[in-house]
Amino acid sequence: MNAVKTVLLLGILSGILLWGGELIGGRNGLTIGLLLAIGMNFFSYFFSDRIALMTYSAQPVTPEQNAHVYARVEPIVGRLADRMKIPMPKLWLIAEDSPNAFATGRNPKHASVAFTTGILSLMENSEIEGVVAHELGHVLHRDILISSVAATIASAITFLSRMVFFFGPRERDDEDGGSAWGGMLMMILAPIAALLIQMAISRTREYDADEASAKYTGNPEQLVSALQKLELYSHRIPMDATPSTAHLFIVQPFTGEALQRLFSTHPSTQDRIARLKQMMGR
Repeated sequence: MNAVKTVLLLGILSGILLWGGELIGGRNGLTIGLLLAIGMNFFSYFFSDRIALMTYSAQPVTPEQNAHVYARVEPIVGRLADRMKIPMPKLWLIAEDSPNAFATGRNPKHASVAFTTGILSLMENSEIEGVVAHELGHVLHRDILISSVAATIASAITFLSRMVFFFGPRERDDEDGGSAWGGMLMMILAPIAALLIQMAISRTREYDADEASAKYTGNPEQLVSALQKLELYSHRIPMDATPSTAHLFIVQPFTGEALQRLFSTHPSTQDRIARLKQMMGR
């Protein structure tokens, strides 16, 4: 099912790229949009995880690099990966005070889990385990590819809309197609369309990953406690997150921007906590 969702997502977002290319340059722009869509589909499938990690200047966590972090999180991640019967993911560290974490990669064999320095300083090991189990739930369900692809192509669409703004289409006759009004429409609607698609594919996945965390840790309270801290401290310490990658994180990064809060890719933390407490029989 996730493979079908990925194909549909790539098709929809590629269509937006084609439309935008046609609005900017008519038939020549359509050709450019087609080439861009093909290139972006290939690139996002194989390299979207690297783009997400590079966006936040993530550093490897290995016995040689960030060894103190490795010594703490590797046993937690390794134990949960064994329980879920998935390969051990690569570990990464983001130098960011705001607490958060995300998983990325095209499949379980090429998965990565990234932690901010803020979450590691804030959380107890039991809470880190709840967070890791949530992120590995995304890996187990094979939906990290969808979110990674969405992040990459949404970025491309946003970039295309800015091109329309700066190099807006000149008035053309109906045979060439497009108009300045069409370019303005692209500038306004394309980023919104990308965010709406991300939002649609992200919210239900968060519930599924929360359930996976409760199942494989055997204690939903670990994730409940982690989510409560994340909700509180992510507002106290805003994160400089890009809208196109915000859906990757375990909780929506708080930036203070009204538009990003409007197009939240996550269900409310309170709702997620309530669902977990129901599993605890409360």
